[in-house]
Amino acid sequence: MQRRTFIQNTGLLTAALSTTGTELLASSTLGTAAKNKLPKWKGFNLLDFFSPDPSKSRKGTTEDHLKWMQDWGFDFVRLPMAYPYYLKFDRSRNITPDEVYQIDPQAVDRIDELVAMAHKHNLHVSLNLHRAPGYCVNAGFHEPYNLWTDQAALDAFCFHWNMWAKRYKNISAKKISFDLLNEPGMRADMNDQHSKRGSVPGDVYRKVALAASDAIWKENKNHLIIADGNDTGSSVIPSIADLNIAQSCRGYNPGIISHYKAPWANKDPESLPEPKWPGQVGDKYLSRTMLETFYQPWIELVNKGVGVHCGECGCWNKTPHDVFLAWFGDVLDILSKNGIGFALWEFIGDFGILNSGRADVAYEDWHGYKLDRKLLELIRKA
Repeated sequence: MQRRTFIQNTGLLTAALSTTGTELLASSTLGTAAKNKLPKWKGFNLLDFFSPDPSKSRKGTTEDHLKWMQDWGFDFVRLPMAYPYYLKFDRSRNITPDEVYQIDPQAVDRIDELVAMAHKHNLHVSLNLHRAPGYCVNAGFHEPYNLWTDQAALDAFCFHWNMWAKRYKNISAKKISFDLLNEPGMRADMNDQHSKRGSVPGDVYRKVALAASDAIWKENKNHLIIADGNDTGSSVIPSIADLNIAQSCRGYNPGIISHYKAPWANKDPESLPEPKWPGQVGDKYLSRTMLETFYQPWIELVNKGVGVHCGECGCWNKTPHDVFLAWFGDVLDILSKNGIGFALWEFIGDFGILNSGRADVAYEDWHGYKLDRKLLELIRKA
């Protein structure tokens, strides 16, 4: 699809907005009792562009999928993208810094097409760089530099965001947002998943967020920007709270519930104590109180006038279903009561409402998919 055709088909060309993106959304979407500057969006992460290698991508999201989301009352999709997905380079060797700028127009068109289709079904689209030049919370693709320490990486990061901002220059903040970087954290070696980790220093995070935001606002000063929490999404970012940038938390705490037996998250997954909610698990007592403590800084951020959304949440399919639903019900209740929306990771797959592969669910047939009706109804009412 050509860029001109995409814009015409969306029917979303708008005049320059008279207020900032977050102010516009707050005034037009939320009631007077709500404090959150962001709408209480509810929806899903779609993993069409999640893999750095297009040949290893999942089967794409269809228009039926988006129609179901709309019919079920959802209004939001987040697209976590790996930047190499939409590049042209020799994938038989490690990418070079120069090749990070080699955009593949056909791959970008595929992203445009999904955005247009989501807009057709009244879904807000949040574009996210899950893998950005010089950083990803996951290893598995050799980065040529470090986003937090190397100017060349930051320059490339800004280039990519400027490109996306330019493509959607005239799309309303009601319809599109720009989620800068998935789950930031400082890692000693960007290409070693298990190297020493820590928080991104506040001044460093601010420098990177400001540079990317300026690259976006250069195209449209009203573009809506979201920054994922520090410490891989778990901690608020005080150093940018004075900026016109919303922040995104996570719904994975505690990991013994959300990532029970997940091999990528646990060194010895088979030795973990079985999760309970509430209850004693290992050396900790898990309860709603611990969740309230975890989310308190995010609630305080909302009360300070910073927009907050939970960009990812959910539970891998090895956690007993009744434990998952009990825990997740508390997570969603806390978020919802504070006007904070969420996006389930994912729609179809291990964390999703369709084809999750759980062994203890009485699935409902849904147009050839296995639907977890209990999970669907839980998130619909949140």
